[in-house]
Amino acid sequence: MVNHNLKDWFETPLGAYVAQHEQSYFDAVVADIFGFNALQYGMTEHDFLRTSRMQFKFGAGNGASAKVRAVGDALPVATQSMDLVVLPHVLEFADEPHQILREVDRVMMPEGRLIIVGFNPWSLWGLRQTFSVPDGAYPWCGNFVSLVRLKDWLSLLGFDVSAGRLACYAPPFVKAKWVTRFDFMEQAGDRWWGVAGGVYMLQAIKRVQGMRLITPKWAARPAAKRMAQAAQRAARVGATMPDNVTPLRKE
Repeated sequence: MVNHNLKDWFETPLGAYVAQHEQSYFDAVVADIFGFNALQYGMTEHDFLRTSRMQFKFGAGNGASAKVRAVGDALPVATQSMDLVVLPHVLEFADEPHQILREVDRVMMPEGRLIIVGFNPWSLWGLRQTFSVPDGAYPWCGNFVSLVRLKDWLSLLGFDVSAGRLACYAPPFVKAKWVTRFDFMEQAGDRWWGVAGGVYMLQAIKRVQGMRLITPKWAARPAAKRMAQAAQRAARVGATMPDNVTPLRKE
């Protein structure tokens, strides 16, 4: 059966296999990212922010499950307001992925965290996309973005890649029993062919040029300035000494 949207594909055995790995990753990662506001754009039928402890979190997209209906290149979100943004399988199905990343850059706070999930073209999944895909079938109709290209895009926008991992090393079989039989490839894949996972999860931090941490004045005061102030105090003390007391002089 040909799946004509991503939501239906994730309800198949192969899609459920991918969703399980991605949900486990998000549950472990977003719980340790702190801030006030978090946004998940895309795949809002899966709550990838459920373990986040941020005060305000919501999902946006075109689906019925989205709390906010929006398009990726014009988010109804204030500039520099999001501490965490999650993009699950958005870029490979977007007409202008660069514009979506620019819009995400606009809404994110300095030092905010971005998590991107995508299908890896340099994997068995990428091979299937190349050689045996019905027209219009999801997810194979997407434009899979390689990790190298994605890192270049993020670097141009000023993001630093901070962490990531790959998953779903089993071949993309349609039937659940074959996916289960090849489950042993998950542990072997992380050890022996770590770049060939069918799905990657990438974390990045938004950097802003010219920003610096503000430290207390006592910590930032140079030693030379402290010595000069001590010398000035000593001079004032010497000026007020009685006439019958001879101050110390340097020989």
